[in-house]
Amino acid sequence: MLFLGIFTALASPTARAQSWSTLNSGVDTNLRGISAAKIPSSEHIAIWASGSHGVILRSLDDGATWSRLSVPGQPELDFRGIVAFDDKTAYLMSSGAGNQSRIYKTMDGGSTWELQYTDVNNAFFLDCIACSAQTNCFALGDPLRGRFLILQTIDGRRWNPLPPQNLPTALDKEGAFAASNSNLLAESENEMFVVTGGLAARALHTSDGGKSWSASAVPIAADNASSGVFAIARADDGRLIAVGGDYVNPGTALRIAAFSEDHGKSWQSPAQQPAGYRSSVVALDAQTFIAAGPGGSDVSRDAGQHWTAFSTLALNALFRLDAQHVYAVGSKGTVAQFNLSDAK
Repeated sequence: MLFLGIFTALASPTARAQSWSTLNSGVDTNLRGISAAKIPSSEHIAIWASGSHGVILRSLDDGATWSRLSVPGQPELDFRGIVAFDDKTAYLMSSGAGNQSRIYKTMDGGSTWELQYTDVNNAFFLDCIACSAQTNCFALGDPLRGRFLILQTIDGRRWNPLPPQNLPTALDKEGAFAASNSNLLAESENEMFVVTGGLAARALHTSDGGKSWSASAVPIAADNASSGVFAIARADDGRLIAVGGDYVNPGTALRIAAFSEDHGKSWQSPAQQPAGYRSSVVALDAQTFIAAGPGGSDVSRDAGQHWTAFSTLALNALFRLDAQHVYAVGSKGTVAQFNLSDAK
């Protein structure tokens, strides 16, 4: 069993209080992938996390105990994305140049991993993996020959690039970040959003399986190679929230978040920004959003218009299973669960 501890950071007094409970820490890895799923025929939740140094963590009892998994012979891959469907089935994505970027899948709880996709081209670099169903998934890669790379599987086994003539054209020095596995939002087999960074901050959208794309500017900092949009999330009512900033200057609290009320056609800046660079965001409901990054976490209770900091726990990525089960990961093997309770 790995180290189990508790960390709590309460917000200033409000109608409700927010905190993070640390489920696991003390592992030599920077975790950037987090996913969770209900275990069939069980009351428990399987939580999967992944990160640097080939680390894969899994809990089958809601985070009480943890086991460490691995891909045989690949101790140094940087697993920046994971998507789980139950206690047995998960996709795993590593990031890095050329064949250091890979997509694996397990169907036996991590006992074996099938390598499903990689490329020896040194310009090949995967940033994010997302699924709308177990057999329908997308993976986003850095631009190749001026166009973003998007892979898709429709059978859960074979991955193929979308036709290059249909892929969105990247602007000069525009790219994507492999920071939190949350800059690709897969809504269905045909619809997805991609958010970008570098010297451009945009939201790219397709509703026809990647045959055509629209693009809209997002008012988030995009002043250099380390800034831009890092994550996108959708509320049940369709509102979109994006977060980012500059990871080299994480304390700068300018142009960190934006929201869209028209399905990504246009974006607005909030009246009150998060406290600094944020690499991930999730929606609890139509009004409540959480954003997190290495500098801490913020909550918005008015659909992204005002943000309030509530924790300084360093986190990289968030995952929402449902409104009661939101998880986060960060450095030193940290896995945490979000708590929302009535203040006394």
